[in-house]
Amino acid sequence: MTFSIAAYSPQEDAWGVAVASKFLAAPAVVSWARAGAGAVATQALARVSFGPQALDLMAGGLSAEEALAKVLAADDDAEDRQVGVVDAKGNAVAHTGADCFEYAGHLIGERFTCQGNILTGRNVLEAMASAYREAQGELADRLVAALLAGDRTGGDRRGRQSAGVLVVKAGAGYGGDNDRYLDLRVDDHEDPVARLGELVSLHHLYFGKANLTDCLPIDIGLATELQTILSRLGHYKGPINGVWDAPSREAFWALVNIENLEERWSIDEHPELIDPVVLNFIRQRFGKA
Repeated sequence: MTFSIAAYSPQEDAWGVAVASKFLAAPAVVSWARAGAGAVATQALARVSFGPQALDLMAGGLSAEEALAKVLAADDDAEDRQVGVVDAKGNAVAHTGADCFEYAGHLIGERFTCQGNILTGRNVLEAMASAYREAQGELADRLVAALLAGDRTGGDRRGRQSAGVLVVKAGAGYGGDNDRYLDLRVDDHEDPVARLGELVSLHHLYFGKANLTDCLPIDIGLATELQTILSRLGHYKGPINGVWDAPSREAFWALVNIENLEERWSIDEHPELIDPVVLNFIRQRFGKA
C-alpha cells in the first residue's frame, strides 16, 4: 500500500530510503538502512523484521540478492510481500509478490530500486526513476524528488497520508557517534511529500555547514541591520552604530543558540563573517518589525 525508493550514493557513501503511502506513519514500518551494510524498504503486507534481518545479512557480507533470497525463503507469505534492497556496494534487487494488490511492481536502476503497490500504474515507478536520475543535490534531495514525481504522477491510488526519508552514512549522525544523518517523517498530512521536502530544506538549514568562501563580511551595513533586529528582540542593549563588537557578537550568539543555528555560525570561529543562509533566515523570520 506504498511506493518507495531505496538507493546508494557512492559520492556521499550514503544509503537511503524514501517512502510515501496512504498509511499512518508508513516510514516507521518501511524504511531501514545502516551505513556500510545497505538499505531496505519492506512493504505491501510488510514484514518489519525483513529490515533488520536483511541489514544483518548484508553487514555479514551477503549481497542484496543473497540477503533478499534468504529472508524470503524463510517466509510463508512471501507472495504478499514487497521488498527493495540495496547493498553496501550499491547492488539493487527487489521482490514483488504475486499476491500484492495491483498495480504492483518494481523498477531497478543503477544503485537504486523503486517499488510500489496499489499504485495508479507503472508510470508512477517510471516517473520516480527518471526524477531520481535527473535530480541534483544530496541523496536526500534526490530521494524526495523521486517521491514527489511518483506522487504527482498518481502515487498510491487510495490517496495520501504519510511520507519519510532516511539517509545514513558513517559518523554523520548528530554528535558524530552514529550513522543516522537524516531521518525525517510526516506521519499524517494532506500533502505529505511536499511537506517532507520542506523538512529536508530545514535540515539543510540547521545541520548544513557554512562554506567560508560564500560567507559575507559583517560590515557596517550588516552590523547595523543585525543590531536593529537583535535590539528589537531584546538580545542587544547597546548602541545601533554598525560596530560589530563583542556585545553585538554575544547578542547574536544568543539568537543563534535559540534558533539552533550553531552549525552555521560560531562566536569562536570567524565571528566577523556570516553565512548567507543564516542571514536570509534571520531576515525572513525577524527582519520586519
